[in-house]
Amino acid sequence: MRTKMTVVIGAGMVGIASALWLQRAGRKVIVIDSHPPGTGASHGNAGCFNGSSVVPMSMPGIWTSVPRWMLDPLGPLSIRLAYMPTLFPWLWRFLRAGRREEVKKQAAALRALLGPTLPYLKQLAAGADVDDLIREQGHLYVYRSEKALAGDRFGWQLRGDAGVQLDWLDRRQLQDFDPALSPSYTHGVLIRENGHTTDPGDLVLRLAEHFVRQGGAIHRAKATGFRLDGGHLQSVETEDGVVPANSAVIAAGAHSNALLKMLGDWVPLETERGYHVMINDPESQPRVPTCDASGKFVTTPMKHGLRLAGTVELAGLELAPDWKRARALIKLGQKMLPGLPACIAEERLVLWMGHRPSLPDSLPVIDRASRCPDIVYAFGHGHVGMTGAPMTGHLVADLILGRPPKIDLAPFRHTRF
Repeated sequence: MRTKMTVVIGAGMVGIASALWLQRAGRKVIVIDSHPPGTGASHGNAGCFNGSSVVPMSMPGIWTSVPRWMLDPLGPLSIRLAYMPTLFPWLWRFLRAGRREEVKKQAAALRALLGPTLPYLKQLAAGADVDDLIREQGHLYVYRSEKALAGDRFGWQLRGDAGVQLDWLDRRQLQDFDPALSPSYTHGVLIRENGHTTDPGDLVLRLAEHFVRQGGAIHRAKATGFRLDGGHLQSVETEDGVVPANSAVIAAGAHSNALLKMLGDWVPLETERGYHVMINDPESQPRVPTCDASGKFVTTPMKHGLRLAGTVELAGLELAPDWKRARALIKLGQKMLPGLPACIAEERLVLWMGHRPSLPDSLPVIDRASRCPDIVYAFGHGHVGMTGAPMTGHLVADLILGRPPKIDLAPFRHTRF
């Protein structure tokens, strides 16, 4: 009998977490990706481990806000008109997912997946020498008016119903907590259970290096297909040759659908193009990761400076970046943090754009392939890839090894669409 081998396709946070959990359970594992570990969306996110992130992207009444956001050059959403015909079916599903009763179900599923993120991350990272990259200091949401806070009432109700402890702050308490913030903020909500990393890309890279030290392998190649026999996996095909395997995991983020189609499956996977700006040696930064809840952007203090991340552009995988979206974050950050100068030298700025894998109901796919139970899907986490990865990887290992999963996987089936 040949040694049982699992191939994980994707070297982002979800793929590396899956590989580590499988390796810990005694499996031999090879990770395949055409890019180095910790690049892509796993590098460019806001770095947050927010178990409280149970509020789906599509909420009741969101359709009334979309036109206003699109007309605002600093707004959180942009849709390329040339991409609209392609996007429309996904957008219709997205709006339908925002019905109140559906949102409540999505929030419950997200809490089950995301709530244990920090304990699972600590287990995953044991021995990986990453303690210096992980902070448990909470996450702050800020508002400039009572009206703005009231507009998010349902979202805060969802968090409260999920058991998230919320500390409500008025203007004075906000200034006492973080004097760096603009005094124009009148209300805040501090969630102490959340954490963050000071370098998401380096965190994934170090976890990947730990995986290799423990006997794993990472191949720089593109997965191109699968060889099946009687409904069972025999090998994974790559541009560089064939890799024998008894099981496989598709954790290829926004690029996963092409592999699904080879297996006869499909989901409405879209890419949310996210932008960030890093300001090196910032004159001001927040005490903890801070989200302007109306502007839909986050400022995170990181090892190499201040990261301003957020905004959504729906434009597919192929169109060129619109760097105005990234530069808009600078203006937003200057409004949040008055200590930042009005003019920041270009050499101090690093701009980035990446592809968040997004499904209309804000839930990832964690499921077996229809034609081959040896292949497990793990992608589509949208804005919560870092947060969802530790538990997702454990669930992937449960499915591969035939163990009862830690949570109900019904909400994450690919057949829900």
